[in-house]
Amino acid sequence: MNLRPEPGPEGVGASVVVEERTDFPVNRGALCGKGRAAPAVLSSRVRLTQPLMRTHAGQLAPATWEEALDAVAEGLARTARTHGPDAVGVFGGGGLTNEKAYALGKFARVALRTSQIDYNGRFCMSSAAAAHQRAFGLDRGLPFPLEDIPRTGCVILVGSNLAETMPPALRYLTELKENGGTLIVIDPRRTRTADQADLHLAPRPGTDLALALGLLHLVVAEGHTDEEFIASRTTGWPEARAAAMAHWPELVERLTGVPVPRLREAVRMFCAPDTAMVLTARGPEQQSKGTDTVGAWINLCLATGRAGRPYSGYGCLTGQGNGQGGREHGQKADQLPGYRKLTDPAARAHVAGVWGVDPDSLPGPGRSAYELLDALGTDVRALLLMGSNPVVSAPRAAHIEDRIRSLDFLAVADVVLSETAALADVVLPVTQWAEESGTTTNLEGRVLLRRRALTPPPGVRSDLDVLHGLAGRLGVEKGFPTDPEEVFEELRRASSGGPADYAGISYARIEAEQGVFWPCPAAPEAPATPDAPATPDAPAGSPGPEHPGTPRLFLDRFATEDGRARFVAVTHRDAAEMPDAQYPVLLTTGRVVAQYQSGAQTRRVDELNAAAPGPFVELHPRLAARVGAQEGRPLAVVSRRGRVVVPARITDTIRADTVFMPFHWPGEGRANTLTNAALDPVSRMPEFKVCAVRLEAPSPQPSPSSPGLLEDRPQPGQ
Repeated sequence: MNLRPEPGPEGVGASVVVEERTDFPVNRGALCGKGRAAPAVLSSRVRLTQPLMRTHAGQLAPATWEEALDAVAEGLARTARTHGPDAVGVFGGGGLTNEKAYALGKFARVALRTSQIDYNGRFCMSSAAAAHQRAFGLDRGLPFPLEDIPRTGCVILVGSNLAETMPPALRYLTELKENGGTLIVIDPRRTRTADQADLHLAPRPGTDLALALGLLHLVVAEGHTDEEFIASRTTGWPEARAAAMAHWPELVERLTGVPVPRLREAVRMFCAPDTAMVLTARGPEQQSKGTDTVGAWINLCLATGRAGRPYSGYGCLTGQGNGQGGREHGQKADQLPGYRKLTDPAARAHVAGVWGVDPDSLPGPGRSAYELLDALGTDVRALLLMGSNPVVSAPRAAHIEDRIRSLDFLAVADVVLSETAALADVVLPVTQWAEESGTTTNLEGRVLLRRRALTPPPGVRSDLDVLHGLAGRLGVEKGFPTDPEEVFEELRRASSGGPADYAGISYARIEAEQGVFWPCPAAPEAPATPDAPATPDAPAGSPGPEHPGTPRLFLDRFATEDGRARFVAVTHRDAAEMPDAQYPVLLTTGRVVAQYQSGAQTRRVDELNAAAPGPFVELHPRLAARVGAQEGRPLAVVSRRGRVVVPARITDTIRADTVFMPFHWPGEGRANTLTNAALDPVSRMPEFKVCAVRLEAPSPQPSPSSPGLLEDRPQPGQ
């Protein structure tokens, strides 16, 4: 998008107009309602414009930047002196630019010397990333551009309501069908996306792994495997095949609730064309077996030869503004820039050389996101948090809120006073998307440049300014520049030679090419030779031709040591928490189109609140009749971790054994009060997508003056 400032009487947000860029290759100018309404958050009426500090009376009060930065530096340093460096934690976000994510990881390891850093992207794509790494040796959300989707023969879309979570991308599925391709949607709800499908499968939440294995069983039984591809480009097939054959169709029907004829129809549709894709999102990934679940879908692609070939493959649809780039450059507990492993001595030496520090001074891997939050107030006593709102977004959220409240010191850098920022000792107001330059990396691996369009309000600084100011106060005078392009130039060097190699990418190239796909190594030197003597235009030792970037991965070989993709033998297992007599219903969670993530920003936009004013629980009419629920009336949803009360929304578009809640709201309607923190053993992803609950219709109905009614709650944005 482009922004056009216009005179306006109501502050910055009212004077900005969004202009769609129809020439942009990814969304072709299309924006969802959140994109069109985004300028509203630029207004000084809804965002932070000065630092805040906790007074002796316990209130947040205005402070100067010098006072605030001094207090943050002292709080972090005091904790490290008293309890050791690992008593200081850092928590980042998938919405940070590449430059900010890189600087935050460097700040944790160089200025604070702590291993305790992770970010909220662990709650989004980590299972898919782990499965990608395990099967292909490299994680990039999509190994092909979005433009390839309409050119394939069939797409299986697993656990994604693209029509509401990424509306501009829905056109690629529409074009797929216009081109004669077919769409299979797998979701326990009949969503707006499922309405577009040629075939909708509605498995019981938590059974996506069994479903994938059942489809692979049928692929084998019906002779649809690509034996030449398996022999020449993969390893591990005998073990994976044996595991799949243990999941016969009738067993899978009992586990998933999907009838055998529909399983057979899905296999027929997927295997009939020459090309096909599987795309997953949070549905199969946010499970305590998410890595294995994604691995089973990858196995389906490999067994049918639908990987490493044009218009075929497995891909993950990312879920945050910089969901891909945010996990590549060091704010994740076990990674260094360029997607390097923190445990790799060569990676440590390379990055330490760029940073000018001893490799032995770099801490080892720390705790994953939930484990870090769970350790607050005990092992981790102080926390610096940027771009996240775990009071609303973390699983078992009431417990995490208690852990945050128990901290000795909390500093939050954010655009708005989120529910987490409201608990901080120091709140730092920072710039947002239109007020700063920086790069992001989209789900295709395309590195994009966002140029500053507006001057931020007085009293607001960038996250890079914050890290620069804190590093200096902690005794690190150099290495934390405030200019994003200078940070990106260092990022290029730090990522050079790594899996996510940005060395050949520059701001100028991104602008000229409307994005550059990684990996993109630096241009090699081109020394003079007898056949190609040095010239004034190309002297000896000058760079050779620029690397074009890599829109499509794995066409020649996979990124494993032997160049072959790896099958992984996986077996279905139950969710960590299954329904029982006390909690007989399954809860799954997700998004609505008008709100985003924890809602900290979107809940401050009148237009978006009008479209999605508050939380609700969606349930089937048969289940509603059984528990006495009424449309629009309060209904209690109770898990082993807590109780919420929200209006009932009765619909036949959901399974009768399942309820759905969006997770954008705090307080009495906070869906993550209920969710389970059981972790995937590989990715450390919590099991957001399935837990056991019971429903209670409040009776008798409380009077309008009673505390706790929906009408008495603070409205979104207050």
